[in-house]
Amino acid sequence: MAANSAYYGGMLAAGMLVTGTLNTLLTKLQDKQCVGNCSDPDASKREYFEQPVWQTLNMFYGEMLCLACFYLVSLLRRHRDDGSRDGYIPIAEPTDENESSNARIAEDVPTTDALPVAASVGAEEPPTDTLAAEAQLKPISGWTTLWMWIPAVCDLMGTTLMNVGLFFTTASVYQMLRGAVVIFSGLFSVLFLGHRLERFQIVSLALVVLGVTIVGLSNVVSPPVQAYSHSKRQNPGLGEDSQEVDVEVLKAILGVTLVLGAQIFTATQFVVEEKIIRRYHLTPLRAVGLEGSYGAITVMAAIPVLHLAIGRYNPGGYFDASAGFRQIIDNPSVWQTSIYIMLSIAMFNFFGLSVTRYLSATSRATIDTCRT
Repeated sequence: MAANSAYYGGMLAAGMLVTGTLNTLLTKLQDKQCVGNCSDPDASKREYFEQPVWQTLNMFYGEMLCLACFYLVSLLRRHRDDGSRDGYIPIAEPTDENESSNARIAEDVPTTDALPVAASVGAEEPPTDTLAAEAQLKPISGWTTLWMWIPAVCDLMGTTLMNVGLFFTTASVYQMLRGAVVIFSGLFSVLFLGHRLERFQIVSLALVVLGVTIVGLSNVVSPPVQAYSHSKRQNPGLGEDSQEVDVEVLKAILGVTLVLGAQIFTATQFVVEEKIIRRYHLTPLRAVGLEGSYGAITVMAAIPVLHLAIGRYNPGGYFDASAGFRQIIDNPSVWQTSIYIMLSIAMFNFFGLSVTRYLSATSRATIDTCRT
């Protein structure tokens, strides 16, 4: 059983690493897609796809695919088990001839009420001991599914901040900064889940703090030189070298701050998801789907509000809904990468929630940092 558990856990970790890395690279690739003035020889005048809100909505659409898969699997299982219940085939109706013989046998056979129940022979062992207690958990249904709205909002905030931060840093630095989620996950697990950290775990967290600090400072000292059209369109006078250096440093600081701040929401999401999964019987496939559905509803409600409040006064900005929609529709490279991101994020969240279910939120955060 231990071997099966290790093999299953390794499979989940590998799937999470592969799909997570793919998602980061695809998102950065989408950020680099030119959507305006692409033929201009001056790279600073080109417009690139910078729509973090639409990217967050795309992520939740990807998670909703898991809910569709869940209902499809449930439908197939119901069809397969048609005419049976819990794996048992209904027996034939008794006849008068065998009823009398069964009655005579019953008189000589003692009752089995006091006998211990034996485990079924040949049953497949669960990958971990946590599955043994799942039968005792109450299923999540009705209003209780609204608990998944909490991690959905945390996911919304964290993903949006990280998408904006990714504009101002490289994919490698971005991913290394995401290692800070281990720090917050460990802290929140102790405070809200009652977990206990061993001495070696505390030392490991201290090393993570040191590593994240070094990476953040290196990004500020040597900021990536990239042509971010949105900032330069809003500040056309940034032509002097000294001013451009100052702006690049400020953008690097902003990128580091946004990515690190997003890890607080991501860690909260992990811990809340573990709390819900420990209390209710909820498969990872359905959990990701519910979270995606509630997140998509929230973002779709926020898009027109943000557009009217901010976007219409800043044409082409992050909250200009009409500009973002046109950029997606009019540029095949953008909507094609959106499809790939949807698929990768659906698989990534499925593997991630499976790790949380069978291990813990801190384990999930630790595995996530290995993408670096």
